[in-house]
Amino acid sequence: MTVRTRFAPSPTGFMHIGNLRTALYAWLFARHNDGKFILRIEDTDQGRYVEGAIDVIFNTLKEAGIDHDEGPDKGDYGPYVQSQRKDIYKKYALQLVAEGKAYYCFCEKKGATDGGIGKYDKRCLRLTPEEIQANLDAGKPYVIRQRIPEGEGESSYEDLVYGKITVAYKDMDDAILLKSDGMPTYNFANVVDDHLMHVTHVLRGNEYLSSTPQYNLLYDSFGWERPQYIHLPPIMKDRERKLSKRHGDANFDDFIRKGYLPCAIVNYIALLGWSSGDNREKMTISELVDAFSVKGLNSSPSIFDEAKLRWLNAEYVRELSEEEYLKIATPWFDKSVMAGKCDYKFLAKLMQPRTEVFSEIPDTLAFLAEHENFDLELFTNKKNKTDCAVAKNLLTEAVPVLENCPWDNDSILECLVSLSEKLGVKKGAILWCVRIAITGKGNTPGGASEMAILLGKEESLRRINYALSRL
Repeated sequence: MTVRTRFAPSPTGFMHIGNLRTALYAWLFARHNDGKFILRIEDTDQGRYVEGAIDVIFNTLKEAGIDHDEGPDKGDYGPYVQSQRKDIYKKYALQLVAEGKAYYCFCEKKGATDGGIGKYDKRCLRLTPEEIQANLDAGKPYVIRQRIPEGEGESSYEDLVYGKITVAYKDMDDAILLKSDGMPTYNFANVVDDHLMHVTHVLRGNEYLSSTPQYNLLYDSFGWERPQYIHLPPIMKDRERKLSKRHGDANFDDFIRKGYLPCAIVNYIALLGWSSGDNREKMTISELVDAFSVKGLNSSPSIFDEAKLRWLNAEYVRELSEEEYLKIATPWFDKSVMAGKCDYKFLAKLMQPRTEVFSEIPDTLAFLAEHENFDLELFTNKKNKTDCAVAKNLLTEAVPVLENCPWDNDSILECLVSLSEKLGVKKGAILWCVRIAITGKGNTPGGASEMAILLGKEESLRRINYALSRL
């Protein structure tokens, strides 16, 4: 048997983290088992359709490294867009009606029974063939409902994560299969499509865990083989709330815009409900494919921890080549106070070890424009034995040296170290004082010479003289 999985998103906006995880797990399961991964678009709810959302789905999966073997652009079992399959669904719905396993319902609103809130009372099941035909001839709007067996029976299946799931017939509703506009409902379209597209394993959220027995009755009604099910636990915002697109929680594009790397996002999402079994956390996409198995899936919810994602992203940033880092960082440098004011290659070398999320680069560099009125007590440093008086003396000596110094990192450093030797002070003392003078900050992405290079000779000397005027 060739493993065939599918991802069937609705085109309703950006890709939510939970949806992306479902796609990732279905893709990893297929790739690990040398199977096929299918992309199918579920757009039967036209009221929620968002223009351009299908492109978002394609682009998100591509950026995440999730390629499909079949989908709207290729494959032998299309169309892979549900709104283009209306005739197929109608054919199978009418087959069920003809076999007495579904029925026409002409009710404008569903009636409630004494047996349960919101359950349809089966009143249209009692219509005679003549009454049904009269309604059809009159053009009366209708839906087609699944006919749930009556009595004390039950439907069961074995989920590969949660084990045996059983639901009694009395707890099921005669669900609508085909709506009055001819569009199928989710439960019916997925059963038909999964069968016709030879899907062997269905991976989806555990919110469908208890409704799957009812879907299985449709497989049984047609005499089709049921797929195997892998239901996934939710991703939580905290211990009580799920991550939810409806509530504005972050989606994949949000994290990309924040400056996270796609490989880090995918790596982290893979860990939300699955473990490799060997405590590995940082894994390439190929390593995820090799390690992925159903045994690693758990049934407990996972809490989305952005701090953990930040750590993982930083690990990937460190591994970028200088060229890769510069390419990604350049748009963020352009948004910073250093835009066009320094050699970006030099800036990249300073920033790469200090970058966790690229979007924070402008804020990290903002201090370079905030020099006025800094706290002079920053000159006081016990380790280097400096204070304001020492700083004034050292900076006075440093100005003429720097004025005559070639403006490159090695030369600046050599000039300042030589001055410290001449004055008989620690090199750390003069480097500390110069760095405080030109940045006004105790913590910076680089030392005195690197900060001087970023600011340029004229600005660095201006800032040192300004500091001297305050000392």
